[in-house]
Amino acid sequence: MPSALNTSQPQPWNGHPKGSAEYGRLLAGLAFAGVATFAQLYSTQAVLPIMAADLRVSAAEAALTISLATVGLALTVIPWSFLADRIGRVRAMTLGISAATVLGLLAPLAATFPVLLGLRLLEGMALGGIPAIAIAYLNEEVHKAHAAQAAGSYVAGTTLGGLAGRLVAGPVGELWGWRAATLAVSVLAAAAAVLFLVLVPKARGFTPARASGFRGAARTLAGHLRNPRLLALYVQAFLLMGGFVAVYNYLGFRLSGDPFGLPATVISLIFVAYLSGTVTSRLAGGLTLRFGRRTVLLAGILLMVLGLALTLTHLLVLILAGLLVFTGGFFAAHSIGAGWTGGIATTARAQAASLYNLAYYLGSSAIGWAGGLVFQSFGWTALALTVIGLGCTTAVITAVVHPKGGAGHKEPGR
Repeated sequence: MPSALNTSQPQPWNGHPKGSAEYGRLLAGLAFAGVATFAQLYSTQAVLPIMAADLRVSAAEAALTISLATVGLALTVIPWSFLADRIGRVRAMTLGISAATVLGLLAPLAATFPVLLGLRLLEGMALGGIPAIAIAYLNEEVHKAHAAQAAGSYVAGTTLGGLAGRLVAGPVGELWGWRAATLAVSVLAAAAAVLFLVLVPKARGFTPARASGFRGAARTLAGHLRNPRLLALYVQAFLLMGGFVAVYNYLGFRLSGDPFGLPATVISLIFVAYLSGTVTSRLAGGLTLRFGRRTVLLAGILLMVLGLALTLTHLLVLILAGLLVFTGGFFAAHSIGAGWTGGIATTARAQAASLYNLAYYLGSSAIGWAGGLVFQSFGWTALALTVIGLGCTTAVITAVVHPKGGAGHKEPGR
């Protein structure tokens, strides 16, 4: 008679439960990956005037060091996701973060401006191997009941990275120039990358996918785009990120003019508002366990709208308070949207997350730029109302596509 040992089957992998050592290592590792990624991506933003003067280029040309990095990331998130399906999530993220760190350390040594732009483009392309793969990895390795909360922790790391890149670069740039500033950020990112490599647990829920060719890849992407629930999240990413970038791009211009007249060093501190996003992105993930993703996502959009409404006043304290509320609402909504893609997509999760990131950074580029046209022609009130309109549009789409009581209303694990 066969023994129980011979007839027993291996148990299916359900993911690391909250509270386990591996769960904590995974969250910490992905948080450091977020720091490494977004500190590098925006490392030159705080020193653009210094860079423009030193390299004798215009402000718009200096801003290309940001734009080309984000374009590079947007172009490569989908190819990286297919590579991750073949070689594994952790291995793909390791390749991307290692290449980006090396390129980031080389950027301050660029002899000419075109070389610097080329390095920034390549750096962004390498960083494309992190955002989408991180969410796919997270959904495969964390118990589904805690996936949304884990995604919020990852997004919190991205906010800290974006803030750190700006706050480190600014003071260092004023003292020693833009090259020293970008080097300092790259060293910070390198340290975060090492901590990611040390902490992140080995994948247990990953199953390699066979190469499907161009037609197979196209079918995979088309399948996600035909899913109305995923498509709604992609529209959310495009509209909300675009509005978010537009606000941060042009609020500084408003605060430097009448009646405020704030100096550039003070205006740069508005990025401290990112800390509200660090808090709300983690808080939002936890709230999904009580209220579901749909409700928390709509609440985040509501906070964005209310915060922007406060910036329509002429009282500086209300404007800054509004920016805190707006930023917190955006990152709460983003953390839900980013994590939800992996819950909705039961197959090809890396590609589903890649499409989210593609929409996210396309919105940053397109609406972030177009918002300047609105601001220059009609002023801050028109721009703020435009972004409020984007938020309301997103809320309506979310409410319709994810109806109350449907999947996602009280769906903490998916």
